[in-house]
Amino acid sequence: MGKKDLFYSQIFRLVLPIIIQNLLSAAVSSADVVMLNYVGQSSISAVSLASQYANVLFMVFYGLGTGATMLSAQYYGKGDMKAVQLIEGIALRFSILISAAFAGAALFIPEGMMGIFTDDRELIMIGSSYLRLMSVSYLCWGITEVYLALLRSVGRVMISTSMNILAFTLNILLNAVFIFGLFGMPRLGAMGVAVATSLSRLVELLACFMVSSLSKDIKLDFRYLFVKNKVLFSDFIKLSLPALGNDIVWSVAFSMYSVIMGHLGTDAVAANSFVVVVRNFGTILCFGMASAGGILLGNLIGMNKLEEAKEGAKKLMKLTVITGILGGLTVLASMPVVLRYAALTDQAMHYLKYMLFINTYYVMGTAVNTTLIAGAFRAGGDSRFGFICDTITMWCYAVPLGFFLAFVLKLPVMWVYFFLCTDEFVKWPWVLRHYRSMKWLNNITRDDLY
Repeated sequence: MGKKDLFYSQIFRLVLPIIIQNLLSAAVSSADVVMLNYVGQSSISAVSLASQYANVLFMVFYGLGTGATMLSAQYYGKGDMKAVQLIEGIALRFSILISAAFAGAALFIPEGMMGIFTDDRELIMIGSSYLRLMSVSYLCWGITEVYLALLRSVGRVMISTSMNILAFTLNILLNAVFIFGLFGMPRLGAMGVAVATSLSRLVELLACFMVSSLSKDIKLDFRYLFVKNKVLFSDFIKLSLPALGNDIVWSVAFSMYSVIMGHLGTDAVAANSFVVVVRNFGTILCFGMASAGGILLGNLIGMNKLEEAKEGAKKLMKLTVITGILGGLTVLASMPVVLRYAALTDQAMHYLKYMLFINTYYVMGTAVNTTLIAGAFRAGGDSRFGFICDTITMWCYAVPLGFFLAFVLKLPVMWVYFFLCTDEFVKWPWVLRHYRSMKWLNNITRDDLY
């Protein structure tokens, strides 16, 4: 088999389990919206707004996970498993601290957290109860995400995917049980989503401990939290924290879009709730390709096969364009189904139709930027570029523009939404230029760790 065929076969071997994992994650979100559709528009809107904190937390864990993967994938390629385990301990220190902070806020000040997104008392009341129950899931999630990211970085994608399949399947089943009160359980409505999520995350954490006990090398061992290695810790701070900062900057800015939409009315919020679910399905392949490509390129760079990594990056770009087109077609194909079954007001349905249409091309912008910034660049140890790029684009362009158009010029909802969805395309010139320069391609492993 030639090198070209070998690269494609390796990337598809990695990407398929990740796609399954992302598909199930999107299925859970869609199940929440579909089931709450039968409870009421207020429940959909409240859970959608409260879930912005989970979205931010997901990006925090994604940043920590990809930052850890950035180092561990290269050390795995080099054959240094001890370094991989030490990296896990460092990443867990950060994830546990951050998840505990979110859990504490959700437990003690949920009304304040909801008040950022809306001034509607009904939505604040529903969302606050939801957040209190979600606090347990935040704590479990912080541990499992780091461990599963490390498993993926060393090629154990099937184990990682199996854990997620367990959690997501259980989540969907428990959603139905607690939302509608099946099998004699209380009918909890929106609160049922939080109960189901927390229970499924707890089961996933227990399953991770079971897998760890059977693993010969990558274990979920809290003793590594206290093992110090100044060189690795310094590299983690230098390389991983910009990745974490990048994802926090991006996710908080994206949550600001929800703040803007939240203050434009419940119709806009409800419509956007459905759009987020559809867009998640449309970007499944894109995010899967970014994760798989980053792992594979990181392994090649760790082996010091830099020319092969360059060729691999070019092939990854071709695959990215294809996934972007497929993602847009997925959104387009979903429109008739979503518009038929969404139980929203006429105004919300009007918003939903045009928001979905905008996302048919928005997915392409997401695909290219995610694959390069979170995949290729981080595989080569370059997390700083993405942090700077997203900070400028989101906080100097998209967020201020959105607030200006919505609250100063008071433009119609759809015009505000259209301009918010230009953020990914504004990045393209700088992102593509940085990709072609190949300055991001670096072997970041060290020989003097111990």
